[in-house]
Amino acid sequence: MHIGELLTSDRIVNDADIHSKKRALEALSELLAQGAQVSSHEVFDTLLARERLGSTGLGHGVAIPHARIAGLEQTQAAFIKLKEGVDFDAPDREPVDLLFALAVPETCTNEHLETLARLARLFSDPATVHQLRNAHDGAATLDLLNDWDARHAA
Repeated sequence: MHIGELLTSDRIVNDADIHSKKRALEALSELLAQGAQVSSHEVFDTLLARERLGSTGLGHGVAIPHARIAGLEQTQAAFIKLKEGVDFDAPDREPVDLLFALAVPETCTNEHLETLARLARLFSDPATVHQLRNAHDGAATLDLLNDWDARHAA
């Protein structure tokens, strides 16, 4: 599945003024719950439970909070670029300023793992990460993700 297919520009926030991991997860939960069959509270609780198992911070300022959620009918994604990085317990101890969250139906284990692997490839591309950090709005961010998808078709 292409990353751009999981997002809409209304689930992308650029230059968010968020100063903690908890608030970042709350904001991502609100975005993920838009148009979904689950509440932002349910999404937050599930993302937080996943974070307690181990940080979803990848390093280099990137985190991919994710969870499988009962009652969710289709995979949802949200992206937030922070004005300033926050402590996300990343392995390199660097603050995180790019957060791509994923909520997957509970029964979609393979899709979940494949999407996480694709996101890991995306965020290991320094040029794309640099461009995402410089994107000024949701449409530009979505265009960048769609361009990356087109160049890296599975």
